[in-house]
Amino acid sequence: MKSRITKTFESLRANGKKAFIPYIMAGDPDLNRTMENVLLLEKCGADIIELGVPFTDPLADGPTIQRAAERALEAGVTLRKVISFVRDLRQQSGIPIVLMTYYNSVFKYGDKAFVHDAVNAGVDGVIIPDLIPDEAGSFIRLSNKAGLDTIFLIAPTSTENRIKKIITASRGFVYYVSITGITGAKLALDDTFMEHINKVRSLTNKPVAVGFGISTPEDAHTIAQVSDGVIIGSSVVKKLFEHPDSAGVFIKKLREAI
Repeated sequence: MKSRITKTFESLRANGKKAFIPYIMAGDPDLNRTMENVLLLEKCGADIIELGVPFTDPLADGPTIQRAAERALEAGVTLRKVISFVRDLRQQSGIPIVLMTYYNSVFKYGDKAFVHDAVNAGVDGVIIPDLIPDEAGSFIRLSNKAGLDTIFLIAPTSTENRIKKIITASRGFVYYVSITGITGAKLALDDTFMEHINKVRSLTNKPVAVGFGISTPEDAHTIAQVSDGVIIGSSVVKKLFEHPDSAGVFIKKLREAI
């Protein structure tokens, strides 16, 4: 059975469109506001939502998302509460939801219990930046059996053998990290980037979505030309928190650019 993520990419591809995948932090500044933000993003044209789970020691996140995580942690948000939030969201929306969390939280929860509860709540996929395919065999098997898409990250420094391993382990889509840095860093598109993203796309028929460093409609438009989806986090998180009244306008501009 195809997942909601796969169906979304297939529908977009059939219509000559690319996926707009905004990232927000669950619980920033509280879960009620997160519910409003998810529904706003969907209304403004988001295709898939990447929902961050707050964690004290993130490996991949820059200052903007770190601060969002701190606000969510202060509000008492946990992985268990985020899963419960998705269950509540499913009363109002069927948009695909991908959780972005760190393995410490999943390990404490228990792999089997996490996969079971996430799928039952309506979670469609999961990104765990510090769980590499080499060490994720049992988790991948549990997820595949339950219908939870496992999405792994390809770095600009990944070798061809590494890329193939990550593609094999990924379901739903493959996440290409555009920069060797953290979220919110400046995007740099050069010949090396183009060569590498083209290499990745030549090795798979699975959708390839690009994230990290994409902050403006211009960035989004450029990335959409060489990918199947555009992931935008820090600038969306910042706009929703600092300028919630005008966030919808900014989000619509991103959607139009993509």
